Amino acid sequence: MLLWFVGTSFLAVWFVFRDDQFDYRVLALGALLPDIVDIASGGAWAMHSIIAPIVALVIVMAVARRGSVGRRRWLALPIGMFMHLVFDGAFNNTKNFWWPLTGISFDDRPLPSFDRWGLNIALEIAGALMLAWVWKTNSLSSPDARQRFIRTGRLVGATQGEVG
Repeated sequence: MLLWFVGTSFLAVWFVFRDDQFDYRVLALGALLPDIVDIASGGAWAMHSIIAPIVALVIVMAVARRGSVGRRRWLALPIGMFMHLVFDGAFNNTKNFWWPLTGISFDDRPLPSFDRWGLNIALEIAGALMLAWVWKTNSLSSPDARQRFIRTGRLVGATQGEVG
């Protein structure tokens, strides 16, 4: 599942923050990172725990200087990771979600994305529709807007206050 996590994260951040400086590229990375890491490790574990985005947030806040462009950019990573947990329903597995507070061992649980194969098709279609809306609203068919997004991660519509 890719489009579902990126689409829901883009829309949630778009409607909540309305920040014309937000880096949506890093948000997309954060939204996909839990599954990327946990797939490589063989199943749901620490990246599907609340501890992972909290640690990422603490690192960004400790390393990046207050008010810097770097801090603004990299705060999108833990935000994306939090979004992934919400839109993946990771909180449904209490043992993993609250790790290590519920013990340090992990069950051999598959990723939440792999638990709902049939529903994934509908969620991916919904994600594609969300991203199509983002594409249209931000005029990403325009080479200039697309280049700006690739270079800066910014969306045009966020600066114009457009909603639809």
